Amino acid sequence: MEEIQFGLIWYVALLFSLTLHESGHAWAALRGGDATAYWAGQVSLDPRPHIRREPFGTVLMPLLSFSMSGMMIGWASTPYDPRWAYVYPRRAGWMALAGPGTNLLLVVASGFAIRLGIMADVFEAPRVILFTQVVVANSVTGIWAVIAVFLSILFTLNLLLFVFNLIPLPPLDGSAAVGAFVGENTARRFAAFVNRPSLSMLGIIAAWFLIGPLFGPVQRAAVNLLYPEFNYR
Repeated sequence: MEEIQFGLIWYVALLFSLTLHESGHAWAALRGGDATAYWAGQVSLDPRPHIRREPFGTVLMPLLSFSMSGMMIGWASTPYDPRWAYVYPRRAGWMALAGPGTNLLLVVASGFAIRLGIMADVFEAPRVILFTQVVVANSVTGIWAVIAVFLSILFTLNLLLFVFNLIPLPPLDGSAAVGAFVGENTARRFAAFVNRPSLSMLGIIAAWFLIGPLFGPVQRAAVNLLYPEFNYR
């Protein structure tokens, strides 16, 4: 597969995943009474409002990371009213969970599509699981080969986003999600503690080191759920 075609598949999968993640946040906030993201146009599967808000994270960083490593890294963000989050910390916690929850749904949906492709005899399980090779097409060229790469990236990328964002360190969703499971006063005190720029930088650095040990076992378990007839290690 040519590098340009491979990069395009990567970018479509990444942008689609980021868009659904942020629209999940925005939809949950709207349901909880905060229309900030709705008025910004982010309760939508249209990627343009998300690109306008974070052009570096959604366009430049993916292209730079792909040119340097052959993989894409990116991010997006959703605006919300901090006064609403203070008054309704439980709702804010569920808003935080909605993004990773959307990623988990994409893992399930892509896994279902993979199994359908195997049943239709256009896909098969690979001998070795890679980030971009969770399933392979029976033909090495053509549209099914492209779809196999897309579904592989979609499956692994969203599993990674799900695990990474649930790490309970600021500024990741996992730290904000704490408010959904504790008392409101405790949630407010915790949010005041973690919502500091210095802690956010430390949290990103710590999460970067944690994601490797955390993701490996989760990926192995997910792949073996996808392929219960095999025993991938």
